[in-house]
Amino acid sequence: MTYQAKRLTMALVLAVFAGAWAAEFVAAQDFLFGRPSVTVGVRFGYALPRAEGEIFDFTRDELTIDKADFNSAAFGLDLGVRLSDRLDLSAGIGYENSEIDSEFRDFIGDDDLPILQTTSFERVPFTLGLKAYLTERGRRISDLAWIPAKWAPFVGGGVGVVWYEFEQHGEFVDYETLDIFFDRFTSSSGSVLGYATAGFDYSLGLRWIFTAEARYSWASADMGDDFFGFDPIDLTGLRAALGFSLRL
Repeated sequence: MTYQAKRLTMALVLAVFAGAWAAEFVAAQDFLFGRPSVTVGVRFGYALPRAEGEIFDFTRDELTIDKADFNSAAFGLDLGVRLSDRLDLSAGIGYENSEIDSEFRDFIGDDDLPILQTTSFERVPFTLGLKAYLTERGRRISDLAWIPAKWAPFVGGGVGVVWYEFEQHGEFVDYETLDIFFDRFTSSSGSVLGYATAGFDYSLGLRWIFTAEARYSWASADMGDDFFGFDPIDLTGLRAALGFSLRL
């Protein structure tokens, strides 16, 4: 996803939510006409990849990179479709990317300067699952009128696919000749994933929801030819996020 595409996507999301927020204040009634059947949401959070396995061990051993350096901001969009009073079908797309500047731990250049490179680790998960609410999300006060509950904790899980790209570019050392060379090594692919989630919704009004969620995903994928001989890359990790959703 290019920088321009990210900016356009963010602008569209903010425009939709700003318009809906304005409509919330214009509305005069204290209830909704009918139970909402769909929610759309945006979330921002922090991703903590497990970052285990050969490629991460090699990177940490050779370069000035620690496990926590792969942590990054996370962004996502969600769609929920109500299946029953306490069950939703949930679909989502996310984006996580860390970019780390480093140098070799045990080598320096002929000019006594550090040997510099950059490592990036990008993930884009697409998920589909079920979200089960532990309490009622609202109540009917007539055949047409519905009032949301203030709190609604939930648990859930599902499956999906995740695309990743692991890239290292900059200066490197030939371990046989000790020559320093510039190169770019890239691996990208897709894989299936499974996830479990828990959190809560807090109603900010008739239509707006504040959500806090923790999600743990399991996945791994083969590495490309630039990293031939390495075990599959670890794509497992935790994501904690806060967000806002709109009842439709």
